[in-house]
Amino acid sequence: MVTREQLERAMDQRFTKEVYEKFREAKVCIAGLGGLGSNITLMLARSGIGRLKLIDYDVVDITNLNRQAYRIEHIGEPKIKALQKMVAEINPYIAVETIQCKITKDNIKELLKGETFVCEAFDNPEDKALLVNYLLTYQPDTKICSGSGMAGYGSSNQIVTKHPMGHLYLSGDGVSDAYKGMGLLSPRVSICAGHQANMILRLILGEEEA
Repeated sequence: MVTREQLERAMDQRFTKEVYEKFREAKVCIAGLGGLGSNITLMLARSGIGRLKLIDYDVVDITNLNRQAYRIEHIGEPKIKALQKMVAEINPYIAVETIQCKITKDNIKELLKGETFVCEAFDNPEDKALLVNYLLTYQPDTKICSGSGMAGYGSSNQIVTKHPMGHLYLSGDGVSDAYKGMGLLSPRVSICAGHQANMILRLILGEEEA
């Protein structure tokens, strides 16, 4: 077993002490653990984020394997549990809170109350709108990184991060739709996830420009 001290020394070699301490003390909530959320979670774990809150109601399906972080061994397992184990394989000292449920208008207040950084990573447009609109209206100080438009195999350079309003940051091309025959492929999904994870890290460090 690698000790906490060994991992922290390794992190210190990659970051300044001030940066690593900010990451280690931060907490990020990831809502939705599909192609975006599963990859975002592992990126943040590798970056040294100290506390992760994972929310998803689904189980791993064979159709998820083309773009999500899961493996064959995880099929049939709740995504929150599979991802929790994967995070522990990267850094067992990260505090991971898991909630297996679907976010609805009836429970969103309870689930997201007090969260400072939230990654919206849903597939369903209605679910995306619910989370983003709720936070912008009722928790305007919460910083939100949302994804929109990463389907197909178009140019990677079309995926960007914008800052349209308030504390909302939107990553993707804003156009491509998986429901119009484009399909979701690992490269563009992962690129969008990287944009969201990177923006969260920048926000933790106080960088608010997209």
